[in-house]
Amino acid sequence: MLRTNTCGELTKKDIGKNVTLCGWNQSRRDHGGVIFVDLRDRYGLTQIVADPSHKKEVHKVCEKVRREDVLRAIGKVRHRGKDLENPKLKTGEIEVLLESLEILNSSETPPIEIDDRQLANEEIRMKYRYLDLRRPEMQRNLLVRHKASMAVREYMNSENFLEIQTPMLVKSTPEGARDYLVPSRVNPGHFYALPQSPQLYKQILMVAGFDRYYQFPICLRDEDLRADRQPEHTQIDIEMSFVEIDDIFNVVENLMKSIFKKTLNIDLKTPFERLKHSSSIDRYGLDKPDLRFGLEITDITSISSESDFSGGC
Repeated sequence: MLRTNTCGELTKKDIGKNVTLCGWNQSRRDHGGVIFVDLRDRYGLTQIVADPSHKKEVHKVCEKVRREDVLRAIGKVRHRGKDLENPKLKTGEIEVLLESLEILNSSETPPIEIDDRQLANEEIRMKYRYLDLRRPEMQRNLLVRHKASMAVREYMNSENFLEIQTPMLVKSTPEGARDYLVPSRVNPGHFYALPQSPQLYKQILMVAGFDRYYQFPICLRDEDLRADRQPEHTQIDIEMSFVEIDDIFNVVENLMKSIFKKTLNIDLKTPFERLKHSSSIDRYGLDKPDLRFGLEITDITSISSESDFSGGC
């Protein structure tokens, strides 16, 4: 390994250790000859220090460091000093005095700031996605998604479900949207369809005797964008045999409870509130109400029937 530690793990218990870190230059500050660099990786930030009175040749290398250069730093962990600690960082009590500094890869001037406090517009962020993904918020988002996926697998496996991957190139099935089509080279004039959902395979698995199945399928739909629609998305597919509706409710409720607990440390209360379709339509006007807002429909028929208002604008 090119490193002994990540940039997010060193604390005062590591003072005196010789360490090797690798990461990106978040910022460089020259304070009267002594240069401070915030070295960043996905685990956090560690401050490294180039002191010309300690290692002049290392200081010369550090003078050439630019934003987002990829660095390998070797040095000794030391205390930052009184009133110089940063309580916002896990590594805020220490810094690494450099014995050696290597620029593994030089960076051109980045077109966007790798900083959650200075957010570029979405078009630029999408163009330079590899830079946008370096931002702490984006890395936290992907970490949460990873933890959620692990929580799903842990819970479903504990309930005796099998995770089974199904093919992406399938026969077209009549569903709610248009299929994306893939032409077949060996069968001219014929096409595969990309799955809106692996419906056929779920049914085959149930018929074949796999009574409990789950998957994280990528679903693709050739339809216009809407508030709750996009060309592709990932969903959790669950199929169960020999069950009643309450069995499905219980599995899904406990699954969501497990995801929130293990990903965000939030305890969800179960069972969830259940509404009949007719009650939901009567109270909210739709079958998927957001119960956080409580905007229920009020029936004023009895009042309006006695009014002489004739309507119109």
